[in-house]
Amino acid sequence: MLRKINPLIGQVLKQTNVQVSRNVVTTSCLRVKDVYEPDYLDSLKPAYPQYPSLNVQIKGFDYPILENYQRYLHNVAEYLDIDVADCYALPPQNMTVQRLKPNSMVTDSEYRLKIYERNIQLQDVDVPLYPAFLRIAQAALPEGVELTIQEHTDECEERRYVPDKDLLELKAELEKMQSGGSGGKKK
Repeated sequence: MLRKINPLIGQVLKQTNVQVSRNVVTTSCLRVKDVYEPDYLDSLKPAYPQYPSLNVQIKGFDYPILENYQRYLHNVAEYLDIDVADCYALPPQNMTVQRLKPNSMVTDSEYRLKIYERNIQLQDVDVPLYPAFLRIAQAALPEGVELTIQEHTDECEERRYVPDKDLLELKAELEKMQSGGSGGKKK
């Protein structure tokens, strides 16, 4: 529609002898067509604004329920034509809970719990689809599962990888040798 109107504006300006100053910066919905840009470039732009990358993080104590919920969210995202870039699991976190006897500091019982975490990375999510995805995800949220959606950051990527302790020890030893210390192992 705007492409049909754009030439008409030029014709109207020519007929009314209106001069357009090039020094004035305006913001409008109509864009002056560049001379050297082909028309097909406009069709490559998305119809709606997009979130570049989102992380859907789910945590819970029950492993099978968490796995099934992750699979469900993955299927919902594919159904809504949201690009799922990656799905991955993080190592479980161990937590110890102590139950104390009444009016004392003596432990009555001790529980060891594991918190499992799964992540789904969504790429180029259209802004109108995000609320629909979020409502479906919240409506199907099982008990005991925590849902967090945030933009993808470098910290999210770093948490994914487990550091190699042997490699870190070798790097520390190499730095110690390069700094002039003679603490290296002799054979």
